[in-house]
Amino acid sequence: MAVEARIRELGARHQNLEQAIREETMRPAADAMRLKELKRKKLKLKEEMEALGAQAH
Repeated sequence: MAVEARIRELGARHQNLEQAIREETMRPAADAMRLKELKRKKLKLKEEMEALGAQAH
C-alpha cells in the first residue's frame, strides 16, 4: 500500500510541474533555464513512478 501512495504523491507532483511548465510557456518572456529545470524534474518524477510501478507488480 505504501508504494501506491508514493506513486500517487509523485503523480500529484508531476501534475504540478506540468502546470508550472504550461504557465511558464504562456509567459511573454519564458525563462528557458526555468523551463529546462522544470522539465528535468518532471522527467525524474516520471522515471521514479515507473520504477515504483514495476516494483509493485
